[in-house]
Amino acid sequence: MKIRILDPAIEDIASARIFFDHQTVGLGDYFMDSIFGEIDSLVLYAGFHSIRHGYHRLVVHKFPFAIYYNLEGDIAVVYRILDCRRDPIWIQKQLTE
Repeated sequence: MKIRILDPAIEDIASARIFFDHQTVGLGDYFMDSIFGEIDSLVLYAGFHSIRHGYHRLVVHKFPFAIYYNLEGDIAVVYRILDCRRDPIWIQKQLTE
């Protein structure tokens, strides 16, 4: 399985990293390592996650975020990486834009 990360997901990661860096020095780097570790797991486990709002949702283990992706042939396409603490209506809106 190959993985493709779309620009909105990259932007989500960048803004979350800035947020976590303002909380504690180095936490943004730890967030990045955790997110990319979860994304790497899609090579083996893509398609096994529950579907929410029309996307497979991989809940990140160490942070309150979820990775929303779909399968296109043998490619797992990551659309968004969103904070699960947000209003579900906001999350759905982000996924439909």
